[in-house]
Amino acid sequence: MKTRSAVWQIEKEMEWETVGEGVRRQIMAYDGQLMLVKVHFDKGAIGTMHEHYHSQATYVVSGKFELTIGDEKRIIEAGDGYYVAPDVLHGCVCLEPGILIDTFSPMRQDFLK
Repeated sequence: MKTRSAVWQIEKEMEWETVGEGVRRQIMAYDGQLMLVKVHFDKGAIGTMHEHYHSQATYVVSGKFELTIGDEKRIIEAGDGYYVAPDVLHGCVCLEPGILIDTFSPMRQDFLK
């Protein structure tokens, strides 16, 4: 299994992977310690509640989302961000089509084929 991405990630040269109804992602840069992932959501798409041992920090590029982290629920939109500690349950519902930039530490080996 590869443990390091190519040096350059050119969007138009990269494929999108469908990961749920109305949800697709591009795996961007990564090595064993971190990973950058772009995720596109259609309106109404659901990021199913889940948890993982990785630390996660996310930036909202566009759109509007109802996000749940643990017991807290908030509406976030373009320009906002959030942090998810390891093993904390989280998920979202897309209220307006948008893109999230997820970062993970360590990298998500489960995202690689």
